[in-house]
Amino acid sequence: KCRTGPLDIVFVIDSSRSVRPFEFEIMRRFMIDIIGSLDVGPNATRVGVIQYSSQVQNIFSLKTFFTRADMEKAINSIIPLAQGTMTGLAIQYTMNVAFTTQEGARPLHKKIPRIAIIVTDGRPQDRVTEVATQAHNAGIEIYAVGIQRADMNSLRAMASPPLEDHVFLVESFELIQQFGKQFQDKLCGVDMCMEQEHGCQHRCISTPSNFYCECNPGYRLNMDGKTCSSVNACEDRRHGCQHQCVSARGSYSCLCRAGYRLNWDKRSCSMIDYCSFGNHSCQHECVSIPHGHYCRCRSGFTLQPDARSCRATDLCNRVDHGCEFKCVSTEGSYHCVCPEGQQLQADGKMCTKCGAGHVDLVMVIDGSKSVRPQNFELVKQFVNRIVDLLEVSPHGTRVGLVQYSSRVRTEFPLNKYHSADEIKKAVMQVEYMEKGTMTGLALKHMVEHSFSELEGARPLSHNVPRIGLVFTDGRSQDDISEWARRAKESGIVMFAVGVGKAVEEELRAIASEPVEQHFSYSADFTTMTHLVENFKLNICPEEGKGVTEIRSPCECEALVQFQTNTVAILQSLTEKNILWAHSLAQMMARLEDLEKQIANKK
Repeated sequence: KCRTGPLDIVFVIDSSRSVRPFEFEIMRRFMIDIIGSLDVGPNATRVGVIQYSSQVQNIFSLKTFFTRADMEKAINSIIPLAQGTMTGLAIQYTMNVAFTTQEGARPLHKKIPRIAIIVTDGRPQDRVTEVATQAHNAGIEIYAVGIQRADMNSLRAMASPPLEDHVFLVESFELIQQFGKQFQDKLCGVDMCMEQEHGCQHRCISTPSNFYCECNPGYRLNMDGKTCSSVNACEDRRHGCQHQCVSARGSYSCLCRAGYRLNWDKRSCSMIDYCSFGNHSCQHECVSIPHGHYCRCRSGFTLQPDARSCRATDLCNRVDHGCEFKCVSTEGSYHCVCPEGQQLQADGKMCTKCGAGHVDLVMVIDGSKSVRPQNFELVKQFVNRIVDLLEVSPHGTRVGLVQYSSRVRTEFPLNKYHSADEIKKAVMQVEYMEKGTMTGLALKHMVEHSFSELEGARPLSHNVPRIGLVFTDGRSQDDISEWARRAKESGIVMFAVGVGKAVEEELRAIASEPVEQHFSYSADFTTMTHLVENFKLNICPEEGKGVTEIRSPCECEALVQFQTNTVAILQSLTEKNILWAHSLAQMMARLEDLEKQIANKK
């Protein structure tokens, strides 16, 4: 067996028509004998075989087989090509294909010798000198073995220097087996590391005609090719250590900072859980930190000076509770209460002043191009301020939203959401449509779809008021009169809100009677907040029927407004009566003066 290190060997066999069948059998035996002397394997010597004539055929590559038995079986299955002798073409294939890493050759930086053994019996029919030189320069060592009729000049042109070690001429095929034994000695017999003073600091690796130095693990070969230096494995920053990398003889280990421990992957670190030791004495919660722990109290409690015990906090005095009337503290929490006769609203902070009746409200908003994106955001805020006025619930007020431009889109129906928070969140996620202003089409959609029982409107027999609020900023591009009329005839109370270039005539056509109470206008989007208050005064429904909640007139803010207006009117009339009485007195006095003057003249 070879005493040298691993090799990559490719046999290049001439199977032209000049090689007779029994002679080709001798060449098979030659290859099998050479392979028998090699230590073959994926990490030892690898072997490939190609045959050539007028073309090149790969029998097996360097990555195909790693046992002698498999290689021998493949060699015995070769069928000769029996054509011309294109040796230059075969060398080209050997360089460009057979000795590539894709075909199983080890990378050049591993310094594993690449050896081509060319066996031929004749003169090449193509040029070999130039391509052979290219192969030498690519790091391929070529042995040229000529048999019988082979041309010596061609063999010398193919072989690597020194020629006396790489060119062989065998007189006949019968003698090639004897030559094979000599060639084995040439290829494997001499340990070059033993023949001379190699100077390698760590290890010398022998090749058939030379040697090279290698370093032990954890070291790298210096530029002189002989001495070695230790490798700092932490320098390349590919170690993956989360905290610290410690280099040691070409290897490394990871360390963690104080207060942390190394995880099972030997790279990442986890903070030590000091609370798990069970000696913290915290009354409520223990919190670990890198160098120890501290105690923390639950919400509503305050840590005491001993840094361990906790006492309940009067949260009403410590937090912005937001209670409209009164805040009541409990252990670790608080809640809001309302005065007698008023109820706490769903937000848990505000008190219900006007027990508004249940309604089905659909808001139809203009999403045309003239609104513009920044103003559309103000429209959504306007919608949410209206939602804040309502007591939204499945059995209370229901809200739906429709947007329109050149087409109409239901953003969400009446039965989609059951709380004000859900509705307000959905409103802020509505996307601006742009394009035209088809208000009539939007009214048609509202009447036919939005107030259908399928989309959540309660049956007419329940007498739940249906309210439609149309918001627009310009003239409609289609007729609105028919569907505005149908909406009101179907029992929908219509409110019209206009901004900017909205047409008053259209707003009045949409609004229910009395029109003055059902339409509003604002000069621009930034000043339309007062419209919410107008809507608040008018949306409070009258006393209901059936299952609708009956309002208490005494609690309704609308009545308060009515009383305020009435007092103002009465005061105005009183002031006018006083002025009228004063004028009458002046007239009577003048009449008396005239009567006296007439009497004196007589």
